[in-house]
Amino acid sequence: MEEIEVPLEHAHEKIMETAQHESGGRRWIEWVALSSALLAVAAAVAALLSGHHANEALIEQLKSSDRWSFFQAKGIKASILETRIQILQSSHPDLSKEKEKLETYKKEQEGISEEAKEFEKSSEKHLNSHQIFSRAVTFFQVAIAVSAISVLVRKRRFWFVSLVFACVGIGFLIQGLLST
Repeated sequence: MEEIEVPLEHAHEKIMETAQHESGGRRWIEWVALSSALLAVAAAVAALLSGHHANEALIEQLKSSDRWSFFQAKGIKASILETRIQILQSSHPDLSKEKEKLETYKKEQEGISEEAKEFEKSSEKHLNSHQIFSRAVTFFQVAIAVSAISVLVRKRRFWFVSLVFACVGIGFLIQGLLST
């Protein structure tokens, strides 16, 4: 899977440019620029983790699928052997080897089934982490965009709104880190 790209460089550059041209009375713009830079780093980390977990979910799902295919193959072998035993039962009274093999197939199927289910659980866990980190990326991107708007319209209240979005993004990032 592809890594999620965070297209925020232009907004960050605009904020830094505006911050450099502002006079001392607009010192808060420097704080906007700094917070935007930190949010861009957090968004990049969250995007990287989101992509990692998406890839892991896919790999685990493929492993699960492989195990289920193997389970089916053992089931087909067992079914063929069972049919053979039924056909040969009247003419060959000693089919103990075939019956042992049939039991082996059935026991192997139980183990294979457990492995497949574990891979499915792992895939679901990675997919859940991917979704949490994706939400963090989204909130960080919104926070950066709103902070850019605050600089463009020179309204501090928009920056405070962006900080609220950033806090939600941080919450999702922490939740994702704790769930892994």
